[in-house]
Amino acid sequence: MDPIYVTGHRNPDTDSIVAAMAYAALRNAVGDREYEAACLGHVSDETQIILDRFGFQPPQRITSMHTQIRDLDFDTPPVLSDAVTVGRAWKNLLELKNISAMPVANEDGTLFGMLSREDVASYNMAQISAGFLEPVPLFNLLSSLEGKILNAAGENTDTVTGEVSIALPQDRENLLFNSSNAIVLCGHQPEMIRRALEMNVNCLVLCQAELSEELRSMETSTCIISTPYDAYRAARLIFQSTPIGRICRTDNLVCFHLEDRVDEVREQVLKFRDPCYPILDENERVVGVLTRYHLLRPRRKRVVLVDHNEAAQSVPGLEEAEILEIIDHHRLADIQTANPIYVRNEPVGSTNTIIAGMFQDRGLMPSAGMAGMMAAAILSDTVMFKSPTCTTRDVRTAERMARIANVSLEDLGKDIFSASFESKSAEDLLNADYKEFHIAGHDLAVSQITCMDSPKMLERKDEFLALMKNLTAKKGYSMMILMLTDVLLEGTQIIYLGDDETICQAFNVSPRENTVFLPHVMSRKKQIIPMLSALWG
Repeated sequence: MDPIYVTGHRNPDTDSIVAAMAYAALRNAVGDREYEAACLGHVSDETQIILDRFGFQPPQRITSMHTQIRDLDFDTPPVLSDAVTVGRAWKNLLELKNISAMPVANEDGTLFGMLSREDVASYNMAQISAGFLEPVPLFNLLSSLEGKILNAAGENTDTVTGEVSIALPQDRENLLFNSSNAIVLCGHQPEMIRRALEMNVNCLVLCQAELSEELRSMETSTCIISTPYDAYRAARLIFQSTPIGRICRTDNLVCFHLEDRVDEVREQVLKFRDPCYPILDENERVVGVLTRYHLLRPRRKRVVLVDHNEAAQSVPGLEEAEILEIIDHHRLADIQTANPIYVRNEPVGSTNTIIAGMFQDRGLMPSAGMAGMMAAAILSDTVMFKSPTCTTRDVRTAERMARIANVSLEDLGKDIFSASFESKSAEDLLNADYKEFHIAGHDLAVSQITCMDSPKMLERKDEFLALMKNLTAKKGYSMMILMLTDVLLEGTQIIYLGDDETICQAFNVSPRENTVFLPHVMSRKKQIIPMLSALWG
């Protein structure tokens, strides 16, 4: 069963990471085993502190929800060695009704070539005209003929080659084999056998016949093989002992990899028009084959979104995925779905508050470790209950989770917000909790750093502004804001790029040199974005 990814937003904060882990744990605990927590970006130091404290590993990181080759129900025919006989490969092709070609691999599993029915047919028609067998391993010949070696010379033979002749009784000697470079097929024909052995032909194949002790003991370099088949069928089977590596197509092969996007592969398929394409894994080993049929109805990835419902904040390729659920506490934004889905959006300070309620709805208590992380996530997102987004329900839920985990909320808060930022680069700080928005024709980004010493952070203003100017120019933002939210001061120092008048009107302040302090402003979603939305209409 393909996984259902539970993921928060890009540049994930603690609430986003823990919400994904908690909801996946909830669904798996009640029997839905496909759910897997995932994250879209680097796990922050704050979040890592919480994960380490309660003994959890970060969720797997995913970078795309684009439909890939690995999401298709592609065919997985046998992958044959290039040393396999044509006859054995043909049996496989006959069994594979819906596949026109099968992959041929090297010993390490990497691609050697592609063998189609047309390749086998062309080879057989060519041999009818030529009648000459290029050198093949003796084992191949014995396998094709179901043969047995009858003499010592045969035991010392490794390869067989020559003109293939069926030695029927004839009066004129020159119409029979006249060279030692021959493979002679005959029945119970003692004189013909004797002549072949005297000429030291490369190989003598006895078809449904016995060999006398006198002939068996003759001094000769001829390899003698017996077969239960008649001469006509044996002659055809001899040519089917050729290794498929000689006849399969090895030039100008078009290959795809498991991680290739379906929309890009579709263009390639239309361009090259091959009936069948090999699929390779990350180690270049063959894992299957792709046809146009597989591209008609690709199986989309499945995802549950937590702590966001805005396309710009979600995983790239979301439009190609199947969104199953949204669990969030932000404004409703622009995500659209093809079918009705389950949405739970509540005006609380943390997504984990909602998920704790869902544990209660299912009659399930989170583990002590998970409860501790959920309590920490609520503290983080409500800035220790000082954010205007915080509700009485957030406080009560955090207290309950702390009791289950047997931890102190005060100690958790100190762990979360007392981390040192001095060793971090300005770029890492700016990107740690960074979100993009589109409001009434305005594209903007708002980054937030929650700390306990905003004046110290403000000393790095020039570093931040330089990075912000580059991002604004690169992405064409109307405005970019960095929030330095101070837990102790219960306010936010903002550094911004954009129109001064916009900041004046939106927050009723007088900014100076791209900075201004906003007392009692702690929330991006409830105090920054709504004010800009109201201003821009």
